[in-house]
Amino acid sequence: MRILIVNPNTTASMTEKAATAARAVAASGTEIIAATSRMGPVSIEGHYDGALAIPGLLSELKERQSAGYDAAVIACFDDTGLEAARSFADVPILGLCESAVVTAGFLAQRFTVVTTLERSRVLIDNLVRRYGMGERAKVRASDIPVLELEDAASGAIGKLRAEIERALAEDGAEAIVLGCAGMTDLARELQAIYGVPVVDGVAAAVKQAEALVSLGLSTSKRGSYASPLPKPFSGAMSGFSPALKVG
Repeated sequence: MRILIVNPNTTASMTEKAATAARAVAASGTEIIAATSRMGPVSIEGHYDGALAIPGLLSELKERQSAGYDAAVIACFDDTGLEAARSFADVPILGLCESAVVTAGFLAQRFTVVTTLERSRVLIDNLVRRYGMGERAKVRASDIPVLELEDAASGAIGKLRAEIERALAEDGAEAIVLGCAGMTDLARELQAIYGVPVVDGVAAAVKQAEALVSLGLSTSKRGSYASPLPKPFSGAMSGFSPALKVG
């Protein structure tokens, strides 16, 4: 089984962090392939960044079709481009937020998602509600720019831990979800410190991708995720025309 991990931002160190987390949980027969977008923002913080990251994400999905992959994981907790990717691809596509909150729902009645900035908190709160977990989950921002998670001297880990402690004390959280792909390497350590389940979206998405492939299931192509209708696209978007889709 081959699972493609696509980082929709252009920071390669974040891709490697996600790939390491994915390989740590992948089954022995699963190959993890990591890809970094070659166009768009260095980090995704809010709607504007997310919109401009989607072309790079779709390019990676398209260009790697010839080598083949059985499922793909979008390594951003905003589930950037998830709907478009599911419409484009013929294999299961997993997003970190959806995978993480579903997993947390198996483990706790109440949980808190701890993310980076307030602009991301609002976006993720909307996703959590859309995924049916709005009555069980709270979303908190820890005031950490995403790229500070790549800098050990930034103080980001202290801010994250302080917000987790507030979630446990004030929210009645029974589990914590890490609301950024850049936090993926911290899950095991934080779980040991706080004694509650700490869910990392990368690990959750990889295991769910493996399950879907093993069950022989993929995204429905009837209705909302039907393949795009062939038509010309203009200008810089001409290469994204569905008429040019491979496979």
